[in-house]
Amino acid sequence: MRHDGAVTTKTEPTGNGPGTPARRGRPRKGASTLTREAIVEATIALIDDDGVEGVGMRTVARRLGVDAKSLYNYVDGKDDLLDAVAEHILIGLAFPEPTGSLDVDLRAVGRTFRANTLAHPRAGALILTRQLDSAAALYPTERLLSMLRAAGCRPAEAVRLLRTLLATVVGTLLREVTAGPTFGEVGPAREGRRRADLESSGMPALVEAAPHLARFDHDEEFEYTLDLVVTAVTTRIERTGRGAAVTDPLPPGD
Repeated sequence: MRHDGAVTTKTEPTGNGPGTPARRGRPRKGASTLTREAIVEATIALIDDDGVEGVGMRTVARRLGVDAKSLYNYVDGKDDLLDAVAEHILIGLAFPEPTGSLDVDLRAVGRTFRANTLAHPRAGALILTRQLDSAAALYPTERLLSMLRAAGCRPAEAVRLLRTLLATVVGTLLREVTAGPTFGEVGPAREGRRRADLESSGMPALVEAAPHLARFDHDEEFEYTLDLVVTAVTTRIERTGRGAAVTDPLPPGD
């Protein structure tokens, strides 16, 4: 295997000499241009159309016009393919240059993360759920940790704040790409019946909030959540004397 930048790729067979891996699968139309990148892009297009559940080695091969076995020269299987899709999307993250303001920079990272996720909503969810450890996948973590360290956080505090930020942003985006409002939009007649049922349920707070629960503006929800968590992070750093509240215990034996 070799590394092209941050993406791990498999060396493509170039002949039948000693040490050259034997190509599996019968060559078919499109096989001469088959690459890992082409496979990943075809998989993203497939997910856009049919969702992640529609991905399989045969369905991807069919879209490319090749034998399914030939894909194994470039990916190890479905899990490796889904990891490659998530990594491909992460590589596309183009964060703005840091401004030196933690508040501004954290918001920019959150918005960039969301934009990349929503560019392919059904595939974008993979970057929120796949466990990746390549350099490309770890870059957002490095970017956030660098910001927090520059703001004065010690490593342990930076990690805790990082996890809080990621959990909040990831949770918000997962809700956006997979769920709708608590009370979905319905016709007037059904809305009237639902309200009558709620009013007789003995849950007055729910009755009062029902119109808001039926409305879900993704942009407003994300900005509200981002503002809440960024404000909490920056306020904590200021209150604890630039991150000095959390010590950095060493592992046992160090």
